[in-house]
Amino acid sequence: MNGFALGGGCELAMACTLRVSAESAHFGLPEVKLGIIPGFGGTQRLTRLVGKGRAMQLILSAATIDAKEAWRIGLVNELVESAQLMERTHALLRQILANAPVGVRMAMAAVHDGAETGLDAGLAMERVNFAICVGTDDQREGVAAFLAKRAPNFQGH
Repeated sequence: MNGFALGGGCELAMACTLRVSAESAHFGLPEVKLGIIPGFGGTQRLTRLVGKGRAMQLILSAATIDAKEAWRIGLVNELVESAQLMERTHALLRQILANAPVGVRMAMAAVHDGAETGLDAGLAMERVNFAICVGTDDQREGVAAFLAKRAPNFQGH
C-alpha cells in the first residue's frame, strides 16, 4: 500500500493475502462519519487481523492510522521505505512463487478455512491438506531436490 487506504481501499487491502506498506501510507475505516458501516468486509477482516478491541476502536472512532501503527497492530505484514515498496513486494512474491504451488495453495486454504472454525476443525482441515500434499509430484520433487542439494523444479501437481 502506498498513500491512503481509507474505507473501501482499506477493505480491499484487508482482503489481500499479504499486505506490504510504504511508510507513507495511512489506513482507516471512516464510514461511521457518514452514517454507515464498513460494508465490504471491513468489520470482519479487521477484527480477524487486529483483534476485537482494536477493530472496535478503529471502526467506532473512524480514526486514520499511519503505516507504522498499522504494522504494529498487525494490519500490515511489512513496513518498508516508500522507495523500496515495489522492490520488496516483488521479492516477497518471488520467494513465495519459488515454493511448491500445491503446498502454497493447500497452506493458504488451511489458514483461511481454519481461521473460520474452532481449533479441532482447523487441525482436521490441516491434516487433510497435508495428506493431499504428500501424494503430489511437487512433494516428491521437493524432497528429491532437498536430498540432492539442488533447487526444486515444481510443476504444480
